[in-house]
Amino acid sequence: MEAAGYRLLLREPAWEEHRLLKGSQPGVNLHVFSAGARDIPLMLRMRDWLRANDADRALYAATKALAARTWKYVQHYADAKTAVISGILARAEAAAPSTGGGATRAGR
Repeated sequence: MEAAGYRLLLREPAWEEHRLLKGSQPGVNLHVFSAGARDIPLMLRMRDWLRANDADRALYAATKALAARTWKYVQHYADAKTAVISGILARAEAAAPSTGGGATRAGR
């Protein structure tokens, strides 16, 4: 990943071997998890919902703009966007066919 221009920012082995990498061209945050991680279906549901829902995509983009602020800890940024992400996920879950699982860890 480093050869592709990403740098490692965060390791969270206890959360599905989560790694956060930062890319500069384009400027993105890349989240990497171990195979079979429990949160992957939730993240894919969020992705698919945002692709299909203009209003929530705009809301999410506005919320992500919080990242431009200076945060003492990245968790403060995650906490600041939790309510918006929880709401978006609730709408996505309500619109999706039942899969037997609920939304979790929305603030990540």
